[in-house]
Amino acid sequence: MSVEEIEVVVGGGQAGIAMSEHLIDRRVPHVVLERNRVAERWRSERWDSLVTNGPVWHDRFPGLEFTGLDPEDFASKDRVADYLETYAEKIGAPIRCGVEVTSVRRNTGRRGFRVRTSDGDFDARYVVAATGPFQRPVVPPVIPEDAGLTQLHSSAYRNPAQLPEGGVLVVGSGSSGVQIAEELRASGRQVHLSVGPHDRPPRRYRGHDFVWWLGVLGKWEASAPPQGAEHVTIAVSGAHGGHTVDFRGLAERGITLVGRTESFQAGVVRFAPDLRDNIACGDANYLALLDEADAYVERNGLDLPEEPLARVLGEYPESVTDPVLELDLAAAGITTVLWATGFTADYDWLRVDAFDEDGRPRHQRGVSSEPGVYFMGLPWQSRRGSSFIWGAWHDAKYVADQISIQRGYMEHNDSHPRPSHTQG
Repeated sequence: MSVEEIEVVVGGGQAGIAMSEHLIDRRVPHVVLERNRVAERWRSERWDSLVTNGPVWHDRFPGLEFTGLDPEDFASKDRVADYLETYAEKIGAPIRCGVEVTSVRRNTGRRGFRVRTSDGDFDARYVVAATGPFQRPVVPPVIPEDAGLTQLHSSAYRNPAQLPEGGVLVVGSGSSGVQIAEELRASGRQVHLSVGPHDRPPRRYRGHDFVWWLGVLGKWEASAPPQGAEHVTIAVSGAHGGHTVDFRGLAERGITLVGRTESFQAGVVRFAPDLRDNIACGDANYLALLDEADAYVERNGLDLPEEPLARVLGEYPESVTDPVLELDLAAAGITTVLWATGFTADYDWLRVDAFDEDGRPRHQRGVSSEPGVYFMGLPWQSRRGSSFIWGAWHDAKYVADQISIQRGYMEHNDSHPRPSHTQG
């Protein structure tokens, strides 16, 4: 059986496409293997009304704008998928769809790796794992499957009509949890929202979107999250033209706020007594960014309109001052628990020494501890902005440079063999 020799990129989403562009620029022969369609997760693993969390002037590749949208618009999930597919065609990315990588192992006694797939094998000197972080949904083992409730992860949610009649407990207060809770409440559902620690930036302030403020304040370039905030989510929304997430406003619209979901027994869910602290910390994060923005305006003499009302937060709602710590789900009419609790990576196919004891990639800016293996699309891969489309593009440029450097060393070795020395 013949084995194709070529460098391999695994994954045909934004990370794999960005990687392919930079490899093409460096004339590195490669193939991108995608088990489904290009940008499949945008198409089939997101809810119907999802839009990007960044405006299209910012959340895109440098070489192509979104057509038919105002720069400040937020693209729908289908528009993002179409954009990525168009971009892949524009750069001539060598993507093979419908090819699943089943294993990658280092060759014995010779350089490179054997890549086994559903469509034949490859020999690759360099392998880029560009499958990203959103691979395996995380559902905390709190409520047993036989509890008589509908339980689903946000990746399986599509729209309110999908769920059985009754109320919904949404667990998770990041972008997904907040937007889904709002949509469910607007459809007439009774909704409880379990709120954990979070950052809460303003959607817009003094005429600019928060992505602009994070840019000019240098925050996209942060190389690691603040200590203790590694798992803090960001409550921001591009829905309905974009708006600042306001948990007080959610409460006013009839959503019951509760603390972190801790345990379940005999039909009763128990919540941590941390709701007020979580809201207060989110407020502090919000106000701190306003302070930095104001200081930046003054320091640079910018003519941007003041927004004193942005600092008016209002009183805490009753659900915060008198929090619910226990909830009998049946008595409350709750029939569905929706887990907006994120994802974990799944690298079972990558059978090399590139992971720590918890299964997380060991890498420096995407360069793996296993020589010849590289990662793309990881959160905080090189900076805070790595999770965005534009962030993946910049990360891919660095990784492609490292591959080119290693190829140069190998080419020198192959063209300049060491002279043999014999004893006289």
